[in-house]
This record gives sequence, structure tokens and C-alpha cells, in this order.
Amino acid sequence: MSIWASGAAYEPYVGRWSRLVAREFLAWLAVPPGARWLDVGCGTGALTQTILAEAAPRAVMGIDQSEAYARYARAQTPDPRASFQVGDAQQLPLEAGQFDAAVSGLVLNFVPRPADAAREMARVTRAGGAVAAYVWDYAGEMQLMRHFWDAAAALDPAAVELDEGRRFPLCKPAPLAQLFRDAGLREVEARAIDVPTPFRDFDDYWSPFLGGQGPAPSYAMSLSDERRVALRDRIRAGLPIATDGSIPLIARAWAVRGQRST
Repeated sequence: MSIWASGAAYEPYVGRWSRLVAREFLAWLAVPPGARWLDVGCGTGALTQTILAEAAPRAVMGIDQSEAYARYARAQTPDPRASFQVGDAQQLPLEAGQFDAAVSGLVLNFVPRPADAAREMARVTRAGGAVAAYVWDYAGEMQLMRHFWDAAAALDPAAVELDEGRRFPLCKPAPLAQLFRDAGLREVEARAIDVPTPFRDFDDYWSPFLGGQGPAPSYAMSLSDERRVALRDRIRAGLPIATDGSIPLIARAWAVRGQRST
């Protein structure tokens, strides 16, 4: 079972890479300065903080169902334009049409009813406003996770059922675009965002999986010491490790955007 509660554990796992995706994502959206933003499933505040740094917003509200994440994001984001609260993406405790842009980073696949979340994001966005999201390409080029699950499945057939690439069919461009169209959004389009995820050495790659934060780390920490060592060695053997010990990987996210109808 995955655990999503500790911001400190999430950051070295994928938080550091999600910030790179967030910058490309916001450049693609090109929302004008002075906008009111909503970050649905704000987690550690990575996307909120990138909006503050890159998009010159009037205000950004982050909302997350985890009180621990909302508290962590608030502590890490002293900007007075930012606010955070606890709430369910599937039933946002917010009035309709109050934001110029509603976005979500690396969250929709974890929401039990993503269609409800997409409709809620559209509902709270003003007519003509932007609604957008991105998720990891778990089944393809989110390479740090692909190496993990491919090795895990080779050693333990039961791990196949835990593989995010298998569990999250939403995380592909066509299903994401359809999700947004079904939410009543127009001018919907999806694209890939690729970012480099270089690791200094194998320890830099492996140690975040020992934090128990998310499906893959939770699986790793559920293993006995002997089986975890076997998994570690299997992963290491399959990684493209350079002569200086560094590991040059990439992470792909699928992004989707649409416009709230009038």
C-alpha cells in the first residue's frame, strides 16, 4: 500500500524532478500575469511554488486531501500570495468560476474518480480560463520508475500488479484528452514533457526508494532485507551507469490542457 503523507520523503523521490516538469508545463500554458490560480492536489507545494516563481500570479491556492502535505507546503511557501487548505479534489469546497486557471500536477491518476476531479477543476474556473494537468508516463519514459518495476517484476511476479504503468491507464495522452473533453472543456490538447533526471551515482538513485513514500518505495520497504538487496542489485545491473558512476535518465510526463466553456 502506498503512503502519501511525508513531504520530506517525497521531495528526494520525485519532487525534485516534478519541479522541472512544472516549469515546462507553465511555459506551455502561458497564462497571463495577475491570474488567480488553483493547484489541485498541491502535495509538497512544488507546482504552487513554480507558479509563484514563473507565472507572476495575483494569488495561488493549493488544496490537498492530506493535512500533512498542506501543512508542509504552507511551511515551505512563505509567499503572501499563496494559501493552502485541506480538501477533496472530487468535491472542491470552493465557489464556481473563481479562478483564472486550475491545474494539477502528478495527482489525477491517484484520485479514485478522476472524472469528478476534472469536472470540479472546470467548475471552479471562470469562462475562458485554463484547466490543465500533468502525470508521469509510468508505462514508458518515466525511467527511474520503469527500471525499478521491470526489475521487481523479474524477481517477483506479484509486483506486476503494483506497477504504476499497469495500474494507471489514464497516464497516456488519449485517455487524458478524453477525460478533459468529457469534463466539458474545449480546445483540449495533450503533449509530452521530457526532463533530464541525472543521478550522481547509484546511491543517489536508490536511496529515495528507501523512504517508503509512494508505491515503489512502499513495495521496496515491504521486502525482507535479502529480497531488497536482490532487487537493488538487479536494478543496478540494468541501469545505464556512465564511467564516472553517474546515471543519465529522463522523466516523461504527459500534460493536457483545455479551456472552460462559456
